[in-house]
Amino acid sequence: MNELLHYDLIRKDDALDWIVFIHGAGGSSLTWKHQAAAFQDHFNLALLDLRDHGGSKNMHPDYDSYDFDIVTDDVVRTLDHIGIRQAHFMSLSLGSIILQQLDDRRPSMIKSMIMAGGVFKADWRIRAFAHSGKFLSYFVPFRWIYDSFIIIVMPRKNHAFSRKMYRRQSKKLAPGDFLKWLGLYQDFFSVVRSFYQRPLRVPALLVMGSQDHVFLEAAERYAQKHAPRAELMVMEGRGHLCNLEDQVGYNAIVLDWLGRLGVR
Repeated sequence: MNELLHYDLIRKDDALDWIVFIHGAGGSSLTWKHQAAAFQDHFNLALLDLRDHGGSKNMHPDYDSYDFDIVTDDVVRTLDHIGIRQAHFMSLSLGSIILQQLDDRRPSMIKSMIMAGGVFKADWRIRAFAHSGKFLSYFVPFRWIYDSFIIIVMPRKNHAFSRKMYRRQSKKLAPGDFLKWLGLYQDFFSVVRSFYQRPLRVPALLVMGSQDHVFLEAAERYAQKHAPRAELMVMEGRGHLCNLEDQVGYNAIVLDWLGRLGVR
C-alpha cells in the first residue's frame, strides 16, 4: 500500500478555504513557518513534506528513479486522504513544477496558484548543472553538488539566510535520494513546456525576487503570455527564495492578492 506524505494541518474554521503548501527540493514544511503564522487566522492550512524530505523520510514504495507523476501522486493521494477536495496552492521553487503537474492531473482541485520563486524554464546554468550532477556524484560528495546548486541560484551576500536555511533542512536528504530528485530534470522540460502552452484556468500569482537571475526572466514571459489571469509581483532586492528573505513583505503581497480575489 502506498504511504501518505507527512503533513501538518492547521484548521481554523470548516467554512474557510484551504491553502496547501508545497516546498522545494531540499526543503521541508518548515520552509513555510512564517507563512503559516500569517495565514492561519484567514485559512485552513495543510503543510506537506515531500517524499524523502522532513517527516516523509523513508516513504514506500522506494522507486529506483522519480518522475513528476510519482511526486504529484504523493500529493494527490495525501490530500484525498485528508479530504481536501479544492484549495489554493502555494509552492516554492521546484514545488511550482509539482503544482504545474497537479494542474494537469487534477485541475478541479486548484482554486488558485501562488508560486514563490516559480520555475517556468531552465536556463543554460540549470541545464548544465542537471546534466553534469549525476556524473559528478561518482567523484565528489553530493553535499558539494547541492551546495553548488544553491550558490548558482542564490549567489549574493543578502541571500545567505536562504542558503543557510536550505542547507540545514537538506541534511535529512540522503545521497541516493538527492540523485533521484536530480533525475527529475529528464521529466522537467516536458512539464514546464506543457504548462507554458496550456491556457491558464485559475488566477495565478507569481512572486519573484528582482535578484532571481536564473528564473525571473521566464516568469516575466509566462505572466505576459497568460495575463490577466497570471499576475507577477517582483520583490526588489530579493533573491530566489523571496518568502524567506522578506517574510513580512511576501505575506503582505499574497494576502492582498487573495483579498482581491474575495477569499479573505
